[in-house]
Amino acid sequence: MMPVDEAIERIFRKLPTLGSETVPLAKAHGRVLARPLVATHSQPPFDASAMDGYAVRAAEVVPGRPLKLAGTSQAGARFVGMMEHGQCVRIFTGAPMPIGADAVIMQEEATAKGNQISFEKVPKPGQSVRRQGFEFLRGTELLPAGVGLTPAMLNLAASANRPELQLTRRPRVAIVATGDELVPPGSLPGPDEIIASNSYGLVPMLSPYAEEVIDLGIVKDDKGLIEAALLRAFDAGVDVLVTTGGASVGERDYVQEVLRDLGVQLDFWKLRMRPGKPLMFGTRGKTLVFGLPGNPVSALVTATIILKPTLRAMVGHTDPFWPRIALPTLQGLPPNGPRRHYMRASLSRNEIGYLQVTPIFETDSSHSTSLALADALIVVPEDDPGVPPGAIVDVIPLNWG
Repeated sequence: MMPVDEAIERIFRKLPTLGSETVPLAKAHGRVLARPLVATHSQPPFDASAMDGYAVRAAEVVPGRPLKLAGTSQAGARFVGMMEHGQCVRIFTGAPMPIGADAVIMQEEATAKGNQISFEKVPKPGQSVRRQGFEFLRGTELLPAGVGLTPAMLNLAASANRPELQLTRRPRVAIVATGDELVPPGSLPGPDEIIASNSYGLVPMLSPYAEEVIDLGIVKDDKGLIEAALLRAFDAGVDVLVTTGGASVGERDYVQEVLRDLGVQLDFWKLRMRPGKPLMFGTRGKTLVFGLPGNPVSALVTATIILKPTLRAMVGHTDPFWPRIALPTLQGLPPNGPRRHYMRASLSRNEIGYLQVTPIFETDSSHSTSLALADALIVVPEDDPGVPPGAIVDVIPLNWG
């Protein structure tokens, strides 16, 4: 059996290069920058007021002595000309500073009598002024390549006047479930049948990192049918092919045999992890091929640990393994054997609001309920001697993106 870290390293060495594409800003959420975002102008492009009030020359303000109101500067309609000595200008947040003004006094600290405006305090030069380039200067790198674009980052890109961005391409993924016992949800299962569930978890898990996820449905344990389904995926030119079930070497486990017959170069098919030992990986040309276990917990956990980081790396994320955090465990953990254990767990907050993790001790690889109720996986190292309550443990949060 191969250690998990070695398996991931071997997979990453075979990642295909997908290139980049130009994408409209409105469709860029969650995508990954292929090139740094560089400012093509300064922001703000002029000295601007940070609040509603009056633009003044700081040196001319004397408490109680009025200045003459010369006009108004508002966003989109600046005060035209130069503010003369002894004058002030009514100004609003974001409006350009008048020529000659060097400070803004908030309206709450001003008293207006007609066009005579007096002030309570003497401002400092630069008070409540956003200088030109205060946020960024032309030529500044605003975002590095390799970041997944959040709403705030898209806001920044729009401020930088970028209607389009150069983003990494996303892979096309195909998923096929195998097994004589499987029937789709909504069916009336026979006495030896079960409802297929894996694809309904895998598709939404992988979709944020894929251009398209093609669900090829359920295929019976028949070599001809499996071969036909896998050929459809290869002929469609997918970048990643994922099978579930039939990954072992039992008499009815045909997936590995068919993959070899179709020219897939298998790299490994057993990992030193639980749940999820029988995981296959291979390549056919530039297509990555993964054979996940059929048990639902094993399928989703191996996808979380192996597939998700693989896709994140393919699309250029600088940290393929995000999110991963360290938290105290509310209960102690028993000693572990030679396989790394990804233990189901729930997150909660302690009495002062800090996150903590509680292990779920159900270990059956078909027990979907416990995984559905889990917020995280605790990573228990190989041959770990166990830890007491309160110890800091390695945690992979689930459903954080």
